[in-house]
Amino acid sequence: MTRTIETDYLVVGAGAMGMAFTDAVIDYADVHVTLVDRRCAPGGHWHDAYPFVQLHQASLFYGVASTMLGTGKIQRDGPEAGLQERARSSEIRAYYDGILYRRFLGSGRVTFLGSCDYRQEDGLHLVTSLVSGETVQVKVRRRIVDATYLSPTIPATTRPPFGVADDAWVVPVNELARLTEAPEEFVIVGSGKTAADGIIWLLGKGVLPDRIMWIRPRDPWMLNRAVVQPDPVVALGLAADIMASATEARSADELFLHLEAAGVMLRIDRDATPTMAKTPTVGQWELDLLRTVERVVRLGHVREISRYEILLDQGVIPLASGALVVHCAASGLRYPPLVPIWQPDKIRLQTIRAGFPCFCAALAGFVEATRDDDRERNRLCPPNTLPDNPSNWAEMQVRGTLAARKYGAQPDIASWANQCALNPARRDPSRANDPAISSASDRLAGVAERGLARLAAFAGVSLNDIGN
Repeated sequence: MTRTIETDYLVVGAGAMGMAFTDAVIDYADVHVTLVDRRCAPGGHWHDAYPFVQLHQASLFYGVASTMLGTGKIQRDGPEAGLQERARSSEIRAYYDGILYRRFLGSGRVTFLGSCDYRQEDGLHLVTSLVSGETVQVKVRRRIVDATYLSPTIPATTRPPFGVADDAWVVPVNELARLTEAPEEFVIVGSGKTAADGIIWLLGKGVLPDRIMWIRPRDPWMLNRAVVQPDPVVALGLAADIMASATEARSADELFLHLEAAGVMLRIDRDATPTMAKTPTVGQWELDLLRTVERVVRLGHVREISRYEILLDQGVIPLASGALVVHCAASGLRYPPLVPIWQPDKIRLQTIRAGFPCFCAALAGFVEATRDDDRERNRLCPPNTLPDNPSNWAEMQVRGTLAARKYGAQPDIASWANQCALNPARRDPSRANDPAISSASDRLAGVAERGLARLAAFAGVSLNDIGN
């Protein structure tokens, strides 16, 4: 006989967004949450990530609203002296473990069903253990919460998007740290931050740049980490730079050139115009290392790899004997359709402002706990797109700006957001009279409306349609 449990919220997915939503909703509502995940522990893709991965952003921007990740310290030495600390994968896994066991389970208001698979069948919510095979029926009093809607795809859990011959030496980036013999050369396949991380790690291990070939189908734009810091002056300056650059540009591509001139955007090759704009953050020191790799192949995407050659969209290149091909070509970000976050069947967690999914999920949890009407919830928290190219990066900025104006106009949400370290636009009330903040705010106000209109034009969207 199937065992039955009851809960207010069944949150499917205990990754970053599921954890942030749960943390906020139990803080502001007297409810019980059941978290279910196929993994045995919380933290999502951090359990599958390559071992040398590190947060691309400041630790303060990641995790749950109630508990800071890390110490909030400024790095005092090294290549990022003066910037906020960034957690490594082991620290992040330990952090989520502590949130689950000390905060969630310790409260008596959260149940965790790890190593379990969720399915809906004949209107029933069923959770089956991947270990024992036992199935539990979950009666949900309020909501199903889909925290997997934006789950990223990573090389460790995603097959390469190209054919691989049986005798070809191809591994996901995770395997770099487990090599037992040194390849003659390394062939890195992928254009994004995972590929960049793999190359930086190899260089740090003493691999000479000329032993690395980088197959880069698209050149990427990356955000300068120095302008993405938990300081309201920096945050306001970034927003003003984006809007000011938009007012001066005639196209989305030109917008990014203006942002580069302003020190906001970075590119690896100054002679190549990037077409990819997922815009992970990168430090100048990382960019300097990436530029030492001169064997860059731009012949489109890889189609097939054999022992002796690589077939690409626009040609074939030989593969040296003893070369290791490193798969870094998972798409990372996912791009499902934009749908209302609150729907009759479930809550589908998505980003709301521009980027920062942990803050967005925490915001959704707060709004779920403090509002009773789904129409109002969806008005305050419309879904946002994730970026892939300069045009939809501009769209993300438009949607995020308009959303922030909506939820920021609510006094209780504004108060909560200004106390939430996850919020990159946080303004500590104690600094309300800070002249530097006032000056940065005035600068942003002077370019915001014209910049927003230009961004909408670059994205091919209507401000009226998005704003209503």
